[in-house]
Amino acid sequence: MALEITDANFDEVVLKSDKPVLVDFWAAWCGPCRMVGPIVDEIHTEYEGKAVVGKVDVDANQEFAAKYGVRNIPTVLIFKNGEVVDKQVGVAPKNVYTGKIDAAI
Repeated sequence: MALEITDANFDEVVLKSDKPVLVDFWAAWCGPCRMVGPIVDEIHTEYEGKAVVGKVDVDANQEFAAKYGVRNIPTVLIFKNGEVVDKQVGVAPKNVYTGKIDAAI
């Protein structure tokens, strides 16, 4: 399972990470999010030690979703050195997400 990222730990887990971070902004009621979720979990396992992979439930944690302009979900943001370096809105194949992480590593 990917890390659970919240408003409380976002700064520490995402912005201060020394590795690239993939953040999946999702919600339990969102059908397409349920398609992306298992892909993100797989990526979490495959990239252990190389990148941080986590999910933000936008219903429970709205601060950073608002800060980064997440209007549609699922939205996946790739962070490097505390900055957004890439973005994917909507469902995409796994290789799209892994390609974005690979580019940030």
